[in-house]
Amino acid sequence: MINIKVFAFNPFQENTYVLYNETGMALLIDPGCFFPGEAETLQKFIAEKKLRMSQLINTHCHLDHIFGNNDAFLKWGLPLHLHPLEEIVLKRSPEAAAMYGVELTAFTGELIFINEGDSIELGDDILKVLLTPGHSPGSICLYCEKQGFVIGGDVLFRDSIGRTDLPGGDHEMLLKHIQEKLFTLPDETIVYPGHGPETTIGYEKKHNPFLQD
Repeated sequence: MINIKVFAFNPFQENTYVLYNETGMALLIDPGCFFPGEAETLQKFIAEKKLRMSQLINTHCHLDHIFGNNDAFLKWGLPLHLHPLEEIVLKRSPEAAAMYGVELTAFTGELIFINEGDSIELGDDILKVLLTPGHSPGSICLYCEKQGFVIGGDVLFRDSIGRTDLPGGDHEMLLKHIQEKLFTLPDETIVYPGHGPETTIGYEKKHNPFLQD
């Protein structure tokens, strides 16, 4: 069974996720550690739980979701898993960071590309990769059918959706993929978003103002 731990990091209050099971194997998703104390908080939790970090995954590569990528690579030797369409976003991240007046070192580890329909394995637990572009060219969500949850990145929020005014954004594409990839999941599916509180597919179908017919 997968356990989910969320940390709200950096000035954007981005949700960083650690997924782990009873064997102690763990995934790190979208490490947003920006301030030194945030990296320490994440590492302390992992150490206290005696977790074995197996994969580093980015749902997409906007700055607030990748600040901690290099720390994770240096601490645990983890290659980075991402959709191939996000590679250009990752490579341009130091330039994007400079526009915000912050410094970001380019990721120095290995890249491993994951695609629609791929499976992320955590022992016997499986997360299915859903390609959901619109917020970013290669945005993905990770769906656990067995436990009924999805790690959604910045695709779908409680009562909102991801912004589409950044390079590579496409509003109509985002709405299309929410409808076709997420709203086809069971209503009780829990959505763990990249920012803010969790929600459910059923709630967003009924109440999300951006997704009403």
